[in-house]
Amino acid sequence: MGNFQEKISFIWDLADLLRGVYKRNEYQKVILPFTVLKRFDCVLSDTKPQVLEAYNKYKDQIENMEHLLTNASKHDFYNYSKYDFKGLLEDPEHIEQNLIYYIDSFSKNVQEIFGDSGFNIKTHITKLAKNELLYKLIRKFSESKVDLHPDIVPNYEMGMIFEELVRKFSEQSNEEAGDHFTPREVVDLMTHLMFEPHKDEISSKNLIKTVYDPACGTGGMLTGSKNYILSFNKDIDIELFGQELLEEVYAISKADMLMKGENADNIRGPLSTLSKDQFPNLKFDYIISNPPYGKKWEMDEDAVMKEAKRGFQGRFGAGTPRINDGQLLFLQHMISKMKVNGETSRIAAITNGSPLFTGDAGSGDSEIRKWIIENDWLEAVVALPDQLFFNTGIFTYIWVLTNKKSNDRAGKIQLINATSFFKKMRKSLGNKRHELSKEDIHTIVTLYSDFKENETSRIFENEDFGYTKVVVDRPLQLNYCISEERIENLYSVPAFVRLAESNEKNPEKKLLEETKGREKQKAIIEALKRIGSEKYTNWFFFEDKVKSTLEGFDYSPNFVDSVIIALSEHDETAEYVIEKGKRLADSNLRDYEKIPLRDDVVAYFEKEVKPYYFDAWMDRSKDKIGYEVNLTKYFYKYQSPRSLSDIHKKIKEVTSEIQAILNEDL
Repeated sequence: MGNFQEKISFIWDLADLLRGVYKRNEYQKVILPFTVLKRFDCVLSDTKPQVLEAYNKYKDQIENMEHLLTNASKHDFYNYSKYDFKGLLEDPEHIEQNLIYYIDSFSKNVQEIFGDSGFNIKTHITKLAKNELLYKLIRKFSESKVDLHPDIVPNYEMGMIFEELVRKFSEQSNEEAGDHFTPREVVDLMTHLMFEPHKDEISSKNLIKTVYDPACGTGGMLTGSKNYILSFNKDIDIELFGQELLEEVYAISKADMLMKGENADNIRGPLSTLSKDQFPNLKFDYIISNPPYGKKWEMDEDAVMKEAKRGFQGRFGAGTPRINDGQLLFLQHMISKMKVNGETSRIAAITNGSPLFTGDAGSGDSEIRKWIIENDWLEAVVALPDQLFFNTGIFTYIWVLTNKKSNDRAGKIQLINATSFFKKMRKSLGNKRHELSKEDIHTIVTLYSDFKENETSRIFENEDFGYTKVVVDRPLQLNYCISEERIENLYSVPAFVRLAESNEKNPEKKLLEETKGREKQKAIIEALKRIGSEKYTNWFFFEDKVKSTLEGFDYSPNFVDSVIIALSEHDETAEYVIEKGKRLADSNLRDYEKIPLRDDVVAYFEKEVKPYYFDAWMDRSKDKIGYEVNLTKYFYKYQSPRSLSDIHKKIKEVTSEIQAILNEDL
């Protein structure tokens, strides 16, 4: 790991060369592609003589040399140029032209990585050459400290280097909070949770299994999944699929997959998964992802809403969440990629807390949760410790979903509180101060596998997370009187305020209309004062008084009602306001009850509401079913507050310490 850190530091320090020519948030556009280019250079170095020999021997005889050159290189890619990084340094005056020729000599699959849809490296080569930085950068990348040969830096470690560079550049550039990179130990936990129940199914020989990540980043979750499966079954073919939005990150992922011998064509981008799904007709065995947290999806809104109108013929039939957070859209997308016709798929996704409980009954968020839970896809939720991620210190949650639960899990959801399972890091990395040890991962996986209730594991029926949101109304009871204080309330009545407003553009006419309006307001007030200061408790009696008083003003019934409301206040001793034989509801007293689905709504109302508000009633026409999974609620432990004597003692101790410090300074 020392080798790993040394190379990270050296490559990171190369950004110093770019100061003044590139802005800080642009360094990655140079350093990342040149790191990938250096890795390709090192990977191909062992077979370069054989490739050159084959190319020079057959270039005038064979038009398509793809198969011949890949055989010679022993990889799915090649470079037939005579140049490598050290060779480029031998001709400083032509380094720009030679480097471009070197890049053009790669196989097409590599050229795509460095082209317009990837790193767009040629633009930066020209800019670096113009500013006399190209030679210096190539020379730095040729030093032994950045030897990226597979014998020195194996694939797993190279993937970590890519991830760490992307993380550091993201942090340096103040990327949005939603752009996180998943620590390897979290990936390890997710793969265990996803594959553990399926070990028997993926232990046979001659199997082909697919793994998909719709927000694949540099591909760490995909390779982590493959490594997990191969750790106990070498005789299995695993096909990896991913899509990524960010150009540089997409290019890194595609390059890394290519160098690992994977099918790099299965990494698609740089495109948004939500609006431009690149695998519209494919279903997968395993789906794993860490979609962006709290990130707006307004750029995808038109495409998402269009697809949502298709209902369950599309990916977003359950509904759309708030525009400022697309996590539940990604979850719907992943579910749409599960296999059908009895074939099993499993999902492991990591989110923040918002998708679990934000959004009231009837909202898009709640409707999506309802759809997931009522279809019995949610198997478990694991609450992770805070400060696990590099770019955020928030708590995160792993969702484990499947379209085929085991018999003992059918109709149930397991909640695991793993927030205390971590060890502190000796040195923090950004916001990451905690990490999961192997023991922590083993403990969490054991809790999940045992499927038993204890202090950190609880098991619920699906229905336990649902509730009926009921509207509870109380009768409108008001008293009414004319007082200076209540007359002032008229100026909060829009219809009354508009009397003294004018849309006239001519200043003189505008002033004239506003003056007349204020006179009308004054006249209304003077008329109302003639009613007297007596307090009334019957709406209709007071209404007659107001109507007769304002009869000459010829105002609408709505205006009169607004005036009456302004001159009233709630009074539980007043008479009910009755209309068509029914009590009118006071909207200011309206309340809502969340009644668990397991409870009888009427019985709950009689027990929990009626004893406190005997004249309240439910408007059942407005009932809504909601779902939320609030782990804090289920694992809450009451802690009694400190005693006053303890607080007093602590204050004295702190005061003494402060006084001692002050005395030292004197």
